Amino acid sequence: MKFLRVLCVLCGLLVQVRAIDREAFTFTNYDLDVQIEPEQQRLAVRGKIILRNDSVAPQKNLPLQISSSLGWRSIELGGKPAQFVSQPYTSDIDHTGALSEAIVTLPKEIPSKGVVELEIGYEGIIPLDATRLTRIGVPAELARHSDWDQIGQSFTAVRGIGYVAWYPIATESANLSEGNSVFERVARWKAREVEAQLRMKLSDSGEGAANLLCNSKTGGAPANGRTDRADESVNECSFQPLGATVPLLVVGKFDGLQAPSFHVSYIPDHKPGAEKYMAVVRPAIPFVGEWVGYPKEQTGMKTEVVELGDPEAAPYESGSILLTPLDADSKLMQLTAVHQLAHAAFYSPRLWIYEGLAHLVQAAYLEQGSGGRQSALDFIGLHRTALAEAEKALDRERSQNTGVDESLISTSIEDLYRSKALYVWWMLRDMVGDVALKKALAAYRPEADTTPSYMQQLIAAQTKSDLGWFFDDWVYRDRGLPDSKVATVYPWETSGNAHVVTVTVENRGNAAAEVPLILKMEEGQVTKRLLVRGRSKAIIRIEAISTPREIVVNDGSVPESDMSNNVYKIEAPAKKN
Repeated sequence: MKFLRVLCVLCGLLVQVRAIDREAFTFTNYDLDVQIEPEQQRLAVRGKIILRNDSVAPQKNLPLQISSSLGWRSIELGGKPAQFVSQPYTSDIDHTGALSEAIVTLPKEIPSKGVVELEIGYEGIIPLDATRLTRIGVPAELARHSDWDQIGQSFTAVRGIGYVAWYPIATESANLSEGNSVFERVARWKAREVEAQLRMKLSDSGEGAANLLCNSKTGGAPANGRTDRADESVNECSFQPLGATVPLLVVGKFDGLQAPSFHVSYIPDHKPGAEKYMAVVRPAIPFVGEWVGYPKEQTGMKTEVVELGDPEAAPYESGSILLTPLDADSKLMQLTAVHQLAHAAFYSPRLWIYEGLAHLVQAAYLEQGSGGRQSALDFIGLHRTALAEAEKALDRERSQNTGVDESLISTSIEDLYRSKALYVWWMLRDMVGDVALKKALAAYRPEADTTPSYMQQLIAAQTKSDLGWFFDDWVYRDRGLPDSKVATVYPWETSGNAHVVTVTVENRGNAAAEVPLILKMEEGQVTKRLLVRGRSKAIIRIEAISTPREIVVNDGSVPESDMSNNVYKIEAPAKKN
C-alpha cells in the first residue's frame, strides 16, 4: 500500500508538470549577486526575482529554468522555503542541450496580472559545451567555434538566453533539429521581457586583479575594483530595461586601447592584433556618425570590443559589447564594428528600428566603397532567402488562422525585425534620399516613440510626401512580399535612334512597392522608379537614346517572393510611320 501511495504521488507530480504553462509568467525584475570562481569553472548566484502572471488564468505552479550544468540550491517565498521539484528539461535554448527546471508549487494561486517575489540560490559549473550542436551532426571543432561560452581559469565569456541560461528563464522546449524553434523561442522571450529590470553585482574571486565586464547601459565598463577581500574584483551592472539586450558577462585579464568611440580590451601580448583592429575600424567611425550620430556619454553606453582568444570563434554583439577575434577578415571586422557603433549611437525600443537601421548603415558603408551600390545590394540580398521563407511560413499560418499578422511594429520573428527591416530602411532611403532620412533620424527621440506612426511622422516632416501606403503595407501590417513581373513591353522608334518604350509592370503580391525599372539599351542604360500597388498593374513610358534591348524590374533593392521573372528581352521595336 505504501508503494502504491508513493507511486500515486509521483504520477500526480508528472501530470502536474505536463500541465505547466511555461510561458505564463513574465520576469519583471532580477536582483542578483553573481560570484565567479574561474579555477573551478564555478558560478554561484543568490538574489531576488519578481514575476508577473501574464496569462489569463490563475497559476498555482511556477517554472524556473537554468542551465543543466547548474543546480538549484534554494527557493524561498516570503522568507520560507518554497516547495519545488527539480527535473532535467531537454531544450537547445542552452548550449548543453538541456535545462535544470524547478517547478515551484505556490501556496496559493497567482491571479492574472498578479505578482510573486522569490529569493533564489543556484550554483554549478559552466564548461565549454557544444552538445546541442554535435548531437545534430555539427563537427566538434566547428561547434566549439560557435558555442564558445565557458568559465575558464584565464578567460570567461558567458552569453545569456539562446546560449547559456545562467540567469533564470522560463520557456517551452526548443530543438535545433526542428527548423527555427530555438530562434522563435528566444524571440518570444525577448518580446516578453523587453521591459524587465535586471541588476547584478558581478564578483570574481580568481587570483589577481581581473577585468569584469557586462553589456549593460549603466555600469559594465572594464572594472577591477577592489573590495575588502584582496583577491576579489567587483562590477555592478544594470539593465533598465532589458530591451533586446541578451545579458552577457566577461572576466579576464586584459590590456586596452582607447579610440574616440570605442575601447578595445585585448589579451596581453596580442597588442598587434588590437592595433590592426583600430586601424581597420577607425575609418568607419565618422561614417556611422554622419548617419546616426556618436555614442552619447549621458546614455551610459560605452562601446566595448573584447578579444576572443579563439581566432576562429564566431563574433557576437549584444548591447554595448562586441566579442570578436582581433585577427579576423578586415571587411568582416569593419561591418561588425559598424553595426555595433550604430547600436551604441542610436537606441530605439522598437526592434525593427534598432536592428534594421544598424543593418542599413552596414549596407550604406559598403556602398561608399569601391564596389558601389552593387556591393550594398549583394549584402542586402543575403537576407532575402530567410525573409522569403519567413513570409511563406506566415502565409501558411494565415491560411489556417486569418488573425495572424506579424507587423514589424510588434513582431518577435528575427527574420522580420532584422532582414525585412533592412529592406524597409533601404527602400525608404531610395524613396526619400539620404539628406531627408538623416534629418529624420537626427530628430528621433526614443522616449517620444510612443505611437507606431512616430517614425513615419518624422520622415514625412522632412519630405512632405505621403508614405502612408508604404508604412501600411510594410510596417503596420504584414502583407507579405510583392512579386513584380514585366507584363508587356511596347518599344516604338520615333526618329533616328530615339525610341519610346511603354512598359506595363504587374505586381502579383499583396504589398505595394516602388521598384526601380532599368532599361538596358544598345548603348548605356536608364533607370526609372515605378509605384505598383498590390495585385495591380502600372504603366510607364521611358525614352531611349539607342535601341532598347532589355527591361529589368527591380535591381534587388525590393524583396520579392519570386525574382525569376524580373527580366524581359525586347524584340525589334516598331517604327513610326
